[in-house]
Amino acid sequence: MGARAGEIAGHEPRAVQKALALLEAVAQLGSGATARDIAAHAGIPQATAYRLLNLLTADGYLVRIADLSGFALGRRTRQLAGADAAPDPVDHHAVLEELREQVRFGIHLASFAGSRVRLVDRDPDHELSGENTIAAHLHASAIGKVLLASRPDLVPPSLRRVTSSTITDFGALRTELDAVRHTGSAREVDEVRVGRSAVAVPVHDAQNAVTGCLAAIGKTGRLAVDDPELTDLLRSCAARVGGRVPA
Repeated sequence: MGARAGEIAGHEPRAVQKALALLEAVAQLGSGATARDIAAHAGIPQATAYRLLNLLTADGYLVRIADLSGFALGRRTRQLAGADAAPDPVDHHAVLEELREQVRFGIHLASFAGSRVRLVDRDPDHELSGENTIAAHLHASAIGKVLLASRPDLVPPSLRRVTSSTITDFGALRTELDAVRHTGSAREVDEVRVGRSAVAVPVHDAQNAVTGCLAAIGKTGRLAVDDPELTDLLRSCAARVGGRVPA
């Protein structure tokens, strides 16, 4: 005989237990845990876990992180735990897309995880050449200068000339990095690639450590590196991204 309306069917208590086990697994594994890891941690078959994770996400108990590769606790779960004031995880890509609609330059988000530069969100409408050069010669790019300003110990023992405009004097670089720390923004004009300029601002975590940067990159002459409106837009977006930049 089937359960009457309002009664719990025999299999439903077990489903509730599995859903709670999945929430507990996400809490223990931390933000960004993949469905496979969550299922394994909770000891639940992957097919069942995927179905329950989708239901928990639809109901707001879980949220997908920005790149859709994993999960984090949602607003309703935090409310149950009495953490109503905690903000929802930021959708980094959505924030960047808002900025990209406001400017005509390429907007790129870089991570400094492991003391190296890695672009984690490239502007799909603005191809970025010379990415390896940016990572290999930090002193030549606005992105690299943001990292060096926060980590002077990473300044290389020799400053290679990438273009005729690249800074190769340690005194001049030191002055520029001091300016980056003072103004909160870095500049680049023809230093990685002739005809290209950039402005970059740091992205900080909750402890105010620099975890990455946000850069606007465009043609020299069109992108004004001293444009306060552009820099303010970058700073505002960087503050919204904040927290943990995808590594």
